[in-house]
Amino acid sequence: MKSRSTSRFIDWGSASRSARSVGGPGPKVTPDQRAALTKDFQFAVERSEELVTAFTSLPGPANRTRAWVMGRGGWADANLRSLERVIGPLIDRLLSTQPSRKAWRAKALGTQLGGLLGYVSRKVVGQYDVFLPADDEGLLYFVGPNVVAIERKLAFDRMDFRTWVAMHEVTHRVQFAAAPWLRGYLAGMVDAYLATVDIDAKKMVDNLQRAAREMAERGEWRNVSVVLAMMTPEQIAIFHRMQSMMSLLEGHASFVMNQLGKEHLSTFDRLQRGLKERRNVGGMEKTFQRVIGFDQKVKQYGAGEHFVAGVVQEAGMSGLNAVWSGPGTLPAMEEIAEPSRWLARVRPG
Repeated sequence: MKSRSTSRFIDWGSASRSARSVGGPGPKVTPDQRAALTKDFQFAVERSEELVTAFTSLPGPANRTRAWVMGRGGWADANLRSLERVIGPLIDRLLSTQPSRKAWRAKALGTQLGGLLGYVSRKVVGQYDVFLPADDEGLLYFVGPNVVAIERKLAFDRMDFRTWVAMHEVTHRVQFAAAPWLRGYLAGMVDAYLATVDIDAKKMVDNLQRAAREMAERGEWRNVSVVLAMMTPEQIAIFHRMQSMMSLLEGHASFVMNQLGKEHLSTFDRLQRGLKERRNVGGMEKTFQRVIGFDQKVKQYGAGEHFVAGVVQEAGMSGLNAVWSGPGTLPAMEEIAEPSRWLARVRPG
């Protein structure tokens, strides 16, 4: 994959190779099968866009939504490119303080990063990439080998499963089309957070020692994230805003795809049971998921879906759609847990 000066800090080539090694190719997908997958997903995307916009009463995207069926390695490379765009400013700051950084460090960091993405590439089936360049906006990723593997293992109806997956990703696309300010707001939060990252090694060690002392004093080793404990108050505030926003986005997409799935997919109950079983892992893999934060995404789905369902039950879809008006109507973390608090804040009178 192409890279810029950031390759002095992260060897993106090593990251790509590591991701492909850890991810593996998955079930073989022939050219004909990939062409069929692309055709199916394009049909599912177009059908889903009609259903999602009608169900949510949100306007659809101005330009065409396109399905891109890729392998695990292709998915990892696409996400490495997005990551490079997002963290480029921070890497530039780091490089300005380390002009003679050793090449082996960049390779080691790239290999570690690629390993994590390689693991995730074995799990993901679809994705809406928020940080795509403007020319590529409208692409939805679908990881062909994973889709095929799940369908074979769980004996899913092919088109029902592909449509269900498409419904979730299309909902994300509709969210950002209905709220044009959302992309810039999210990017601004990421930039604001990265700007607060202290690159002084001594201060980073001091923060770690302080976090360890505070957790030991409070006896919260098992309940508090070490990463969160190391954050400054400013970073924690940004982190919580991002968490609540991601819970909303993921929960809304899950709510929409499940409601539409119940109505339009004859094998919906089977799909839901099968995916729930697939998420149940144990042993070392469960521990690893917790360490890398993979389990937090599942929690975001549940908390956000609870919020959306609660608001819709009390105020209808029109009441929920106030959330897309601007940053001031986004729910806070405590409002995600208690939808009535958000409604009390945003509803006139």
